[in-house]
Amino acid sequence: MSNDVEHYADPQDAAVALFLTNNDGEELTNVLVAALEDAFRILRDEVSGETMH
Repeated sequence: MSNDVEHYADPQDAAVALFLTNNDGEELTNVLVAALEDAFRILRDEVSGETMH
């Protein structure tokens, strides 16, 4: 593994890189699960809105 510092334009990419560098898989999993929950909530809200018309 390289000790070179990599620069990321996207803050989310930088956060993922930091989690991986620190071998913090559990925290990364928590972030990913929260993102999926948000995505499913948005989809559910979209579907609910379409059926009310």
